[in-house]
Amino acid sequence: MAMAAQAHDAITPITAAPVTAPGTASPAATSRRRRLDAGVVQLSQRDIDGLLLCGEHFGAPFDLLATALGVEPERLSTLTTRWRRAGFAATGRLGPGPKWCWLTRDGMTATGLGFRAGPPALARLAHVRAILAARLWMEASPAWHDGRPWWHSERRLLAGQPAADRAEHLPDAEVHWPSLDGSPYAGQIWAIEVELTPKSAGRTTRIMTGLLSGMEYALVIYLTAARARPVVTRAAGSLPLGQQSRLVVRDLPGYAFAPRGSLPAGGPIVAASGQRAEFRVIHAFSSVVHVVEVGFQRAEASGPGGAVGR
Repeated sequence: MAMAAQAHDAITPITAAPVTAPGTASPAATSRRRRLDAGVVQLSQRDIDGLLLCGEHFGAPFDLLATALGVEPERLSTLTTRWRRAGFAATGRLGPGPKWCWLTRDGMTATGLGFRAGPPALARLAHVRAILAARLWMEASPAWHDGRPWWHSERRLLAGQPAADRAEHLPDAEVHWPSLDGSPYAGQIWAIEVELTPKSAGRTTRIMTGLLSGMEYALVIYLTAARARPVVTRAAGSLPLGQQSRLVVRDLPGYAFAPRGSLPAGGPIVAASGQRAEFRVIHAFSSVVHVVEVGFQRAEASGPGGAVGR
């Protein structure tokens, strides 16, 4: 989804005293301008988008954050320095790979998110990165641009259903499609599951069944690492045919795992097609998954791009 970047430095109107030399500000005016500007950090829409992204995803690695905001890595350092100076964010190296950025308590207050401040847990770094990569991959597609859906993050889902009241598995994210005239997905909600490591087939099947049991989700999309895919596809094949038609399994893009390297060639999107766990390619004429097979494959061919959606 295209993001309109605004000017980064707003000018505060100043009423200057009369000067004797044309084009030269008086010492009093210069001093007053310095007093008005002291300690003020001007935030652009790009700054706000970046802060919200970091807050919604527990934090963001620099390479994916730069991609999301449509800036070069050098420019990102300028942005994160401004956020740190404002007291809204902190940055650091949390493990192998690029630095990360996360919100402070003041940053959570400023954005209105209200989540717990601090860096993501070390044990969840790979998962947090993969979910953000999945979001960027989907948001880069023409179908996303045309349909204008928004990403409902894991943190928002968790906040909306406290652990004490949580009886069912929550997806890693939801995609909400607005009710636009002419949209084949108008009003739909899709569940997104990012699977990096294989679970037991029984547990995977129970999670799928739970997500598909009602009609809340028009589609459940599993984006998997190679080692998790066999269990996911086997579990999908054990589902009733009516539920299989609402399940999509797809490889995660290569940048879900590391900032360098090209995207994997990837296979077709597949869904279970029979009781013997055979699989078939989902045809492009299926309106429900056409956006995944056609629109998102175009995005994968060029890598992550675009900007942060709603």
